[in-house]
Amino acid sequence: MNHHPLRGVLMGLGVALAGTPADAAAYVTIIKQVQVERSADAVWKRVGDFCAISVWMKTTCEYTSGTGGVGTVRRILNGATVEPMVAQTAHSYTYWQSVGNMAATGFHGTLAVEPDGSGRSRLSYTLFYDESALPSDEVRAAQRERLNGRFQELLGVMKSMAEKP
Repeated sequence: MNHHPLRGVLMGLGVALAGTPADAAAYVTIIKQVQVERSADAVWKRVGDFCAISVWMKTTCEYTSGTGGVGTVRRILNGATVEPMVAQTAHSYTYWQSVGNMAATGFHGTLAVEPDGSGRSRLSYTLFYDESALPSDEVRAAQRERLNGRFQELLGVMKSMAEKP
C-alpha cells in the first residue's frame, strides 16, 4: 500500500470540520426592488448620497469620518446606529452595521440603481445578515417581516423622491 503522509491528517481535519454545528450560520438575504420612471443617473442624484438616508428614512445622519466614499462612517437614528461604507460603485453602496440593533448579526445593506430601459431604472435594496445570532425562531421571523416591510416602504419613498419633477 502506498500511503501519503498527509492523507491521515487531511481525513482527520475533514472529520473535525464536519463536526462543528455550533459554527453554522443561517444567512438571510432580502432583496427588495422597485421600478422608477427616471434614468439611473437621475435617481442616484436624488437618493444615492450616503447621508440621503436622513431624507428617505426621516432620521438623523452625520458622518463621523470620511466624506461619502468607501471608508466613510455614518451615524444615524440620533447616534444609535453606526454604519461604515464598505463598497461603492457609480450607482451603489454597501454598508455594514457595526453598532445598532442588527450589529450582532453582521448586517450588511446595499442600495443600488441600475438602468432598466430608456429613461427607466430599477432601484434595489439588498439586506444580508446571520439570523442565527438572534435569540429565537419568533424573533427571527419578526425581524424578517419587519425588514421586508420597512425596506419595501423605503424604496417607495425613494421612488417618489426620484420621480418628482
